Amino acid sequence: MAYAQALQALGDPTRRSVLEQLRDGPRPVGEIAARLPVSRPAVSQHLRVLKEAGLVTERQNGTRRLYRVDPDGLAGLREYLEGFWEEALASFKVAAETEESEDA
Repeated sequence: MAYAQALQALGDPTRRSVLEQLRDGPRPVGEIAARLPVSRPAVSQHLRVLKEAGLVTERQNGTRRLYRVDPDGLAGLREYLEGFWEEALASFKVAAETEESEDA
């Protein structure tokens, strides 16, 4: 149920903003914080939550850490959400077939 932790992490608008910034590529905490109305320590906490949820990874680059989107974590979340779409399409197909057979 990793998707539950990911959804919970993304429930916070600041964390969504952090993740959206990482869309364009790896960034250090300072660069992310400069674009948000929260402190650098707060951004670090948000990154920790996103990392624990499997949505971001970090790597050391000299004296700073670079954070990036974790494609594996997003793939799991995407798979979960696509399940809803597949169910909706299957229900639509049944409804359309039922209507078609009633019209015949």
